[in-house]
Amino acid sequence: MKRTDFRFFHRLRVRWAEVDMQKIVFNAHYLMYFDTAVADYWRALALPYEESMQQLGGDLYVKKATVEFHASARMDDQIDVGMKCARIGNSSMTFLGAIFRGDELLITCELIYVFADPATQTSRPVPLALRDMLLGYEAGEPMVTLATGGWETLGGDASRVRTEVFVEEQRIPRDMEWDDADQTALHAVVRNRLGQPLATGRLLQHGPGQGRIGRMAVCRVVRGTSLGREVLQALLQAARQRGDREVVLHAQRSAEGFYGRLGFQPRGEPFEEAGIPHIEMFTELRNG
Repeated sequence: MKRTDFRFFHRLRVRWAEVDMQKIVFNAHYLMYFDTAVADYWRALALPYEESMQQLGGDLYVKKATVEFHASARMDDQIDVGMKCARIGNSSMTFLGAIFRGDELLITCELIYVFADPATQTSRPVPLALRDMLLGYEAGEPMVTLATGGWETLGGDASRVRTEVFVEEQRIPRDMEWDDADQTALHAVVRNRLGQPLATGRLLQHGPGQGRIGRMAVCRVVRGTSLGREVLQALLQAARQRGDREVVLHAQRSAEGFYGRLGFQPRGEPFEEAGIPHIEMFTELRNG
């Protein structure tokens, strides 16, 4: 196998607890590396695993796992774990994996999963929706769609994401989460290929030539997969198109780096909002 055989990679660094006295990785840890890569593969498909399997009416069970050793990874190596869906049968699917140090192939594996009823663990056909997603991802197709619009069309999905992130995860009181501004805001929602909403945000008119972005939320299990960036960029483009010259937002301090990487600058002193540390940030827009 070569690196070019894979479009998905999971990167990690070998830790001391995973090696023997010769600083070579214990063989059993390679299966853990592949298992971690499979979990991130589902994230790349924008699939919250547990919720998605419930919607699909089944679950995946490992039928067979084989590992072939070509060379050893060592302490402090930065390794890349490639993973791809190589075959989908009636009820089974085969994943091929490979571990590389640079371009050097270290380990290969074959993982065979069976789609089955979780109650009886009897196999059932791989759902067409899951089959299409796997084949589409391997073919380079997008795994999500982004829609912008009013509350009347996107409010249900936006509410679902915001409830999960702000009310349930961050424990913001429900009566602080909802306001009349939702009715006039432009909303953005990202959905996966099962139609599940995964990320949202809104754009308000804050003042003449000034937009305000808020209620930015990404479901926990798909964070780090660029969905937040896609929502933010869509709202910035909408602000630019209507002639705004500046966009402001109140960033949670834990997300300050995210906004900074996308061109926002802090302004003023930190403050608390809904019991969470925030700071105002802004970016100037160039039209045309």
